[in-house]
Amino acid sequence: MKSRFRPCIDLHEGRVKQIVGGTLRDDGPGPVENFTSEQGAAWFAEKFRADGLTGGHVIQLGPGNGEAAREALAAWPGGMQMGGGIDATNAASWIDAGASHVIVTSWLFVDGHFSPARLAELEAAVGRERLVIDLSCRKTADGWAVAIHRWQTITDLLISPAVLDDLAAHCDEFLIHAADVEGLCGGIDRDLVEMLGQWGRRPLTYAGGVASMEDLEWIDVHSAGRIDVTVGSALDLFGGKKLRYEDLVAWNHR
Repeated sequence: MKSRFRPCIDLHEGRVKQIVGGTLRDDGPGPVENFTSEQGAAWFAEKFRADGLTGGHVIQLGPGNGEAAREALAAWPGGMQMGGGIDATNAASWIDAGASHVIVTSWLFVDGHFSPARLAELEAAVGRERLVIDLSCRKTADGWAVAIHRWQTITDLLISPAVLDDLAAHCDEFLIHAADVEGLCGGIDRDLVEMLGQWGRRPLTYAGGVASMEDLEWIDVHSAGRIDVTVGSALDLFGGKKLRYEDLVAWNHR
């Protein structure tokens, strides 16, 4: 088993962007943007398709992204997962639009508490095999707490092997952003990766802070290849200067 690079298309106000995760807020100034593309979402999806990159994700960061998201899914049908604003009422429509899976976080929580009933409702809507649970998190004094509503609200659900075991029966994969380092290009949260890498019962993709090939190799070694990785702001495809997209494509085919 070996770790793979999975691509991402982050959408904000209908455009492909890279944003410092901790600056996405409903009030106050707008988010800090590392990159805004002149290319549409479909252009990136077509590129990922041509390069044989599967299992990536399209994420809507707030409203106004539906058209761009559908264009991306249509360009790489069955090749990418869909997240952002997913709930039991719309999940199946995103599968119909070409998503291989739907990714859900915030809707699984009610007043900051995880809702098993909502998870069951979503599982019934699309099936376990089409569901990715996003456990994006922030570090707290008690551990890594799942953060919802574009990482603004800290919940009482702490990520642990036991929690992953419980949720694994209801999903096909996990996606976990380390929100505290997301978009900073300053390196990964190694403690979080080590904890996740010791688990390994379901495919799991880590995102946050990846800034070098050494970061990717470290994830591969310390998870025994069980954790895949996505790269955003550090990637030259998104205006970054630390990692070359062609090197990551080659890394997948090593």
